[in-house]
Amino acid sequence: MSELETFRRETRAWLEANCPAQMRQPVASESDACWGGRHFKFQSEAQRRWLQIMGERGWTVPAWPKAYGGGGLSKEEAAVLNAEMRALGCRPPLVSFGIWMLGPALLAHGTEEQKLEHLPKIARGEIRWCQGYSEPNAGSDLASLATKAEVHDDHLIINGQKIWTSYADEADWIFCLVRTSTAKKHTGISFILFDMESPGVSTRPIVLISGKSPFCETFFDDVRVPRRNVVGELNAGWTIAKYLLTHEREMIGGIGERSNVKPLGEFAADAVGRDASGRLSEASLRAQIARFEIDEAAFRLLLQASGDRARRGEGNPAMSSALKFYGAELNKRRWELMISAAGADGLEWEGERSNEGTLARTWLRSKGNSIEGGTSEIQLNVVAKRILGLPGV
Repeated sequence: MSELETFRRETRAWLEANCPAQMRQPVASESDACWGGRHFKFQSEAQRRWLQIMGERGWTVPAWPKAYGGGGLSKEEAAVLNAEMRALGCRPPLVSFGIWMLGPALLAHGTEEQKLEHLPKIARGEIRWCQGYSEPNAGSDLASLATKAEVHDDHLIINGQKIWTSYADEADWIFCLVRTSTAKKHTGISFILFDMESPGVSTRPIVLISGKSPFCETFFDDVRVPRRNVVGELNAGWTIAKYLLTHEREMIGGIGERSNVKPLGEFAADAVGRDASGRLSEASLRAQIARFEIDEAAFRLLLQASGDRARRGEGNPAMSSALKFYGAELNKRRWELMISAAGADGLEWEGERSNEGTLARTWLRSKGNSIEGGTSEIQLNVVAKRILGLPGV
């Protein structure tokens, strides 16, 4: 414990000395976060510098091995770092599907060559990744995917389509599921990596009800990919796909925990007004927010407990489905309450005052939380079967 406390003090001092003041301000919108990549444009010099110094220290991925660009910290030390960053209000230096999803999959299933090629670039924010999973006829039943890869001696030729590919039009590379055999449904799928600038790759944005378009349709027309880019064994990608999904669902579930969003009580009081004692003046809204913040606190404790069990090797892989379900539902409730508190002003769609309608657009965007990464209905089925042990129909 004394060593961990020493690490805490040293970490706090380093963060206080090195985190730019601008990087201790809440993220104003999704575009205000640092996604990295070949074509990413930094919002400020402070953002660029924060990514650089954290990347050099390996603290964009603190628990990854140093050989792969990480910080080499123990899980306990990484938890301390995260706690100190939250306490000081430090923004994450980098948000990345490479960190949240592909990185853990490569650490578990990649070759040494693949790890050395891709993980350090992910850690430094040099490559931005997207995910090629869902297809027009393969959503919840993902194993029905039809995107085909013809296998040749040293390469594969890929043809097909993916849908709901988040940020495909901004990503540099894609981790993708392709069908390399039709013999069996689940055992004919391979997990492959390739550059989005490869000839034959094209994307088309899908405009959502929020008016924004993080999702795309992605098309592959005779895309040639080196065979060395297959992760794991050929036709054995389903195991990797499921492993990655547990990390994706934990990532989505994490939105249920408030980070830089102003506490609901403060937000609502600023919007609606305060009574003589300084509380939110609207009693019914105050009660709804109180119930929400109790659930939010309980979810935060659940996340901590789940992490502790995983570190002890006692975690249930299906727990990611429970976290994803409840985190998504909690985030939708958060934005419903925020839009309720803001009233007519919260529906402003454009203009500087509303930061181009960030509140209204984020409220609408949150509706997709219960669909992406596996629908809430699918997650409840997993919880019922794998955690509660209920019989199937």
